[in-house]
Amino acid sequence: MATRGGGARRKRERKTIESMVALYCKKHHAAEDALCAECSALTDYARQRLEKCPFGDEKPTCATCPIHCYKPACREQVREVMRYAGPRLLLRRPLLTIRHMLEDRKPAPELKRPRPRGTS
Repeated sequence: MATRGGGARRKRERKTIESMVALYCKKHHAAEDALCAECSALTDYARQRLEKCPFGDEKPTCATCPIHCYKPACREQVREVMRYAGPRLLLRRPLLTIRHMLEDRKPAPELKRPRPRGTS
């Protein structure tokens, strides 16, 4: 099964979402050096969700994931950020973006659920 630590796959995902939010915030909230409070909270929430992902380092991209772990309001915020920042990130972070696009083509792994106690 997948590891729960901070593996390479999740580190890349974290870097991707942080880069997207920073790009979005700079344009939409006129933030120069640091994120505004709203974008900072969204980034923190995304980090928490990544750490608690039941897929661990086998985590699929959010677009192909069968589990929707974001609250609906946060999911809509992330969609808005990705719609804006995704295409622009290709120019600023090409390797990170291309790798994310390639990983988006992979199917989500099957999530193995633990058997309930008391059953054989």
